[in-house]
Amino acid sequence: MKFGRSKNESSKPVALPERYDTVTLATPSGERFPARVLERTEDTLAVAILVPMRSLSGRELAGMVLEFEGERGRARLRGAFEIPDASEPDVVHVTGPYSVDVLQEREFVRIKSARPVLVYAGGDSLQIRSYTVDISGGGFLLAGPDTLKIGEEVKFQLTLTPGDSAIVGTGKVVRTDSRGRRAVSFDTISDFDHRRLVRFIFECQRTERRRGLMEDSYGS
Repeated sequence: MKFGRSKNESSKPVALPERYDTVTLATPSGERFPARVLERTEDTLAVAILVPMRSLSGRELAGMVLEFEGERGRARLRGAFEIPDASEPDVVHVTGPYSVDVLQEREFVRIKSARPVLVYAGGDSLQIRSYTVDISGGGFLLAGPDTLKIGEEVKFQLTLTPGDSAIVGTGKVVRTDSRGRRAVSFDTISDFDHRRLVRFIFECQRTERRRGLMEDSYGS
């Protein structure tokens, strides 16, 4: 499968979805079609629409937007959309994609993930071993304990991957849920650790999307 080069050589590099990632194609009229990335180069994409559909018109292709989960959140791309082979009307090529906007910042994306966390409370006098229920770029929900008070400041060491150094920082207990679990919002965390956390969340979401795609392919 061959691609043409983008004519807009002055465009800034833009993050693109990976091969086999699930994306969404949106037409100007608001129709949305799930698709999967078949091929990608530095400035081109080929995506296959995953549902039976009618042929897309030139006007629809001209106003089309591709949406996907990027590192900062749900990104939207425009570019030159075309169907190069009439015998494959469900395969769309995008040349010279450029970013339109980001619909939500990654720090607001929350994933369910049980990860060990060590919490220091009471001026470091109390050491609590627990685990997360979910994680975001701005904090996490703790499975316990119920002794932490709303407004209490804590230090934490969050282990994302066994053998790797922990994510460290400080936070504050900001709320409890209906089951008494404590939500901790970050106050201080290094840029390096925050980038590690964002990458972890991003990879977890990517894994879930791929798992869902495989399950759909096998009819599960």
